[in-house]
Amino acid sequence: MKKGHKSLYRNLLKISLAPVLLSGCNTEAPKPNFIFFLADDLGYSDVGCFGSEYYETPNIDMVAQQGMRFTSAYAGSTISSPTRASILTGKYAARLHITAPIPIISHKRQETAGNITRLKDPDYCMNLPLEEVTIAEALKSAGYATASIGKWHVCDEPGYFPEYQGFDINVGGNGHGNTQNYFYPYKNRWRMTEGYPWIEWEVLPDGVPGEYITDRLTDEALKFIETNKDKPFFLYLSHYAVHTPLQAKDSLIDKYSAKTVDAKRGHHNAKYAAMIESVDQSMGEVVKKLKELKLDDNTIIIFYSDNGGLLKSTTNYPFRGGKGNFYEGGIRVPLIVKWPGVTKAGSESGCPVISNDFFPTMLEMAGMDLMPQQHLDGMSIVPLLEGASSIDRDALYWHFPHYSCDVVRQNEWKLIESLEDGSAELYNLKTDSLEQNDVATSNPEKVQELKKMLADWRIAVDAQMPTPNPAYLEK
Repeated sequence: MKKGHKSLYRNLLKISLAPVLLSGCNTEAPKPNFIFFLADDLGYSDVGCFGSEYYETPNIDMVAQQGMRFTSAYAGSTISSPTRASILTGKYAARLHITAPIPIISHKRQETAGNITRLKDPDYCMNLPLEEVTIAEALKSAGYATASIGKWHVCDEPGYFPEYQGFDINVGGNGHGNTQNYFYPYKNRWRMTEGYPWIEWEVLPDGVPGEYITDRLTDEALKFIETNKDKPFFLYLSHYAVHTPLQAKDSLIDKYSAKTVDAKRGHHNAKYAAMIESVDQSMGEVVKKLKELKLDDNTIIIFYSDNGGLLKSTTNYPFRGGKGNFYEGGIRVPLIVKWPGVTKAGSESGCPVISNDFFPTMLEMAGMDLMPQQHLDGMSIVPLLEGASSIDRDALYWHFPHYSCDVVRQNEWKLIESLEDGSAELYNLKTDSLEQNDVATSNPEKVQELKKMLADWRIAVDAQMPTPNPAYLEK
């Protein structure tokens, strides 16, 4: 059924039910539950349904079989914090000025001996502003119970933790990008010294020796689902896995050590594979709980990664590059959406989408009014989930003024521009998705067109720019 026809049908249904509604009988369909299942540093082909023959992910694959795979899904950045900020707000990281990992003193890196760069990093934002209306706050206003379980990583001060950004519950989330230990005690301490009394605490203080953090976060998620089974809920389950340090259960490491590697895709790291399987087991436990509570038919599951995989751990096959650079391997990630009754089982979309899009998409899924002044840079992908082949968007953009690189993708064209000297690489992703042939020299007009688009976009979003570094000029 086309979207317009669906709207007409809904209106007719409201008219036909008016006498019933007036009589006091509540026949309104229940709002869908949301589970946003976020993996950390998971590469494009690091799950079975995206091609791996070494990593085993039967539960994630089952969700894909029941929903839609997106083969051109992008992270908002090639690193964690900017992507997570864009998920929560529906805005480009450049607009938020959250363009580097938090917390990090990257703007001082050019002062390090032997590493003096031509440009000086801008003093980027370290805390997701409380003035932003997050997707959690938006859903909470409509009666949703909300929980952030796991990694947060969009702040540098405790006053910006999830509980101050619309989440009823925060389990294990602070400003850190990783946990020091995947086994209890996790040593995921948060310390504040500057401007605060000395504070040090574990974000997951209670546990038992040998407890694995992926399992612990899963157990916390199951408790939240059970507690809120009678009302709509939004669960932001943000695993620390598969971020370094690579630590996994011995039984799973042994399993993969004895297994034939996937030489074609470069998948051979037993510890990494074991961590992926623990994430997959988490998905299995969540799906099992939903079925047990008879919530599976009214729960939307979104599975996603915050950026490409770390090249020391995996390969991002078939794409070039990985976490930390803007080739496809650094920003193209696996995305699966299961929307019962809407997405066609086992379907696929090749339309480019990005992390900014989740905010308006979830609002529309929940039957809520859109908030265009908040999710300025996102587009609802509901039409794609309903079967459309495309959405009306001109281009996607990325801004990284720290390693001094900007990117634009317009249709099949992708331009990577150096902010240091203006040089550019140009790729046609339709004919060269592996980015092996830079065609900038043979397409000067397209290069200039895309450079202008980037320049105009930077102005529109008030992007922070690097500045000349005096230390470099004095060399």
